[in-house]
Amino acid sequence: MSRSAPGAEEPSAPEPHSAEPHSAAPSAPEPHSAAPYAAGERSADAPPVELSVVIPAYNEHERLGPTLDAVTTYLADNESRFGSWEVVVADDGSTDGTGGLVTVRRDPRVRLVGGGRNRGKGHALRLGVAATRGRRVLVTDADLAAPIEELERLDKAMGEGGAAAIGSRSVPGATIGSRQHRVRELMGRAGNVLIRRVAVPGIRDTQCGFKLFDGERARTAFAASRLNGWGIDVEVLQHFRRADWPVTEVPVRWSHQSGSKVGPLDYGRVLAELARLKARTARPADVLAVLAFLVMAVVLYSGRLAGPGHRYLPDSLQDQNQWEWFFAVTADSVAHLRNPLFTDLQGFPDGVNLMANTVMLGLSVPFAPITLAFGPAVSLSVCMTLGLAATAAAWYWLIVKRVVRNRGAAFTGASLAAFAPPMVSHANAHPNFVILFMIPLIVDRALRLCEGTRVRRDGIVLGLLTAYQIFLGEEPLLLAAIGMTLFAAAYGVADREAAKTAWRPLLKGLLIAGAVCLPIVAFPLYWQFAGPQSYKSVLHGDNAGNSPLALLSFAERSLFAGDAARANALSLNTTEQNAFYGWPLVLLAFGITVRLWERTLVKALAVTAVGAAFLSLGPKFRLPMTDTVYPGPWALLAHKPLFESVIEGRVAMICAPALGMLLALALARLASARKVGTLYAGLMAVALALLPLVPAPLKAVDRAPVPAFIADGMWKPYVRDGESLVPVPLPDPGAAEALHWQTAAHLGFKLPGGYFNGPWGPDRIGIYGASPRYTSNLLRDVRYTGVVPTIGENWRTQARQDFAYWHAGALVLAPQPNDGPLRKAVTALVGHPGKWTGGVWVWDLHEGS
Repeated sequence: MSRSAPGAEEPSAPEPHSAEPHSAAPSAPEPHSAAPYAAGERSADAPPVELSVVIPAYNEHERLGPTLDAVTTYLADNESRFGSWEVVVADDGSTDGTGGLVTVRRDPRVRLVGGGRNRGKGHALRLGVAATRGRRVLVTDADLAAPIEELERLDKAMGEGGAAAIGSRSVPGATIGSRQHRVRELMGRAGNVLIRRVAVPGIRDTQCGFKLFDGERARTAFAASRLNGWGIDVEVLQHFRRADWPVTEVPVRWSHQSGSKVGPLDYGRVLAELARLKARTARPADVLAVLAFLVMAVVLYSGRLAGPGHRYLPDSLQDQNQWEWFFAVTADSVAHLRNPLFTDLQGFPDGVNLMANTVMLGLSVPFAPITLAFGPAVSLSVCMTLGLAATAAAWYWLIVKRVVRNRGAAFTGASLAAFAPPMVSHANAHPNFVILFMIPLIVDRALRLCEGTRVRRDGIVLGLLTAYQIFLGEEPLLLAAIGMTLFAAAYGVADREAAKTAWRPLLKGLLIAGAVCLPIVAFPLYWQFAGPQSYKSVLHGDNAGNSPLALLSFAERSLFAGDAARANALSLNTTEQNAFYGWPLVLLAFGITVRLWERTLVKALAVTAVGAAFLSLGPKFRLPMTDTVYPGPWALLAHKPLFESVIEGRVAMICAPALGMLLALALARLASARKVGTLYAGLMAVALALLPLVPAPLKAVDRAPVPAFIADGMWKPYVRDGESLVPVPLPDPGAAEALHWQTAAHLGFKLPGGYFNGPWGPDRIGIYGASPRYTSNLLRDVRYTGVVPTIGENWRTQARQDFAYWHAGALVLAPQPNDGPLRKAVTALVGHPGKWTGGVWVWDLHEGS
């Protein structure tokens, strides 16, 4: 049965629908009784042997005879070395007379088991190994791609104390004779990489069909297996790994044999069986944790999930409109093969540098099919909900792997890391600060570099992870780098020996990561910083840092302690409540740090949290309840490249995972407490610290309907090719509902103005929205004040110039506050009254209109 799986060189043979079993003489197949050849169990009276050889076979009438001759001759000639032996052919429901090749030999040492219907190589091997009596068991494919003479190498390796010696084509010393087709060989290598990553890391070649096992352990492992296909090899090796039974890879000679029964669909079975294997090995606690994170995310977004196309998060301000537009324009670029880094649909005619805006190409591109099929509102809603749950799951994975094994403690710490008040605040509007599942993976890979075991591989992986994170969000990556730097510095000071051991492989790995990452992101970053509509930096005011009180207060969305007035007074807006951990959690973290101070990890985490909190105060901060202002530590970074565009209050988000890990450490210590009083007091302290942080579901309201003029396509006669539709007033960061109009119209028209980051002035300073013009400023002032200035010929002349610059086809005024003064102002600027149609006032700017 020659069916090496993908991940080796070939996948297993397909498992066709069952057929009536047949046996045959060597000359021609003939039907036989429907009963299988044997039950596959060893006879209690049969004496044991030194070596059993198991050969799985499916329709191997042409190749099995020579294989049996070669095996039996070799074993008979080498009985002095290998001792007594037997050969068990495990028939997988062959229909070509394969079984008859065994029965005609009439050699009691060559037995046949199996029969029945075809169920796959795994099922056949399970029966075959169960029927063996050998102290050792060799499993080999029917094509003998690895010659039976290679048994000597495996036997020698087993003699050195291993539980299994497996033939390998991927370790030094292996030789490949006849090779497969190049495409199949590449697919096999890709499959092998996937197997190593998912199931048995460290074993390079799981699928070479030549393996020698300790007999009793082989029978135990195969009996415990459940897979019927090619994945049996991986499942058995995984069993050996988990039982701490040593497995040795042995280089062998291997040559591809013709007659493979591999079909194209077999590569799909690779993923299916790996998924089944992975699912079976998952701990129930881990599965429950991931499901709980998903439920928590769904509850948080429940107000919008009920009808994402018709619901709006008011605390997002205008950001939901902006992000839905980002997803829509990316999907449109993908569908029409346009440059996803630039568009003139907004900010017309200058356009928008999308790479200089956070469009999250790493998700908006793969989500393009969902966006095109269901709309950007659904796509964004699903993306943010799943992304938040995935972020929590990633922190949980990192905490279990690196901090504590206690699943309950890890779950609590990950919940704080992903659902802390700053994360909930950004969950209203900023998927780039909510979908952070790559950050724990980057942290873990950096820690692997410090171990110095596989620096080149880990450096390459870190480079790929970093490149992907750049397309998810550059500012979160920068904040993660700040957090990792604080942690590394603190850990290095606390444990100088560890620092001496780690710095060389870490530096080498970082250089490798940079060499991998930069070629991937070089052109997008060039476009971001030097392409059309690029800018130098975005200014957020003199001080966008946190007040010290913000670190101790409770966020607006706290279910039990929320105070909207106080939270808004201590933050920039509802989307930027970047601290608000609450004084109970701060006190608890201080107590944990004091109690566990002897641990280096605790010292490093505490320094990271405190350092991030101080940096988040900004370039200057005022002591509460005084007029005393001190320079903040951020002043050292405020004017440095990249840092100058950061809202410094966001640095406090670094505290969330650091506090989560401290909390996990404390809970793991409590779980081992012997005194009930200590356990009770500790759990009460944790509960009192976390209860004020439990978030209420995000506020959601019904969305204002899109005017019929837009929704029903009535705008089309007014906007010709190369022209734009001009909402009154122009969309800007304070009022961007027109972006929703545009997505509802399937991006059919272009808009001047908008909500994005773009350049302003000769110095190309970054601002929010398009560069202002006289007419856009006038209309904006009227919207907010309701006051119409005296509009003379000078204003009309300027308006004609601005209309020409925008290539305006029509002006559109929807019902809104101060729409009367706005209508009066536009009529004066245009020189004729508007027309009420489709629920809006329209001024046609074409000649003769």
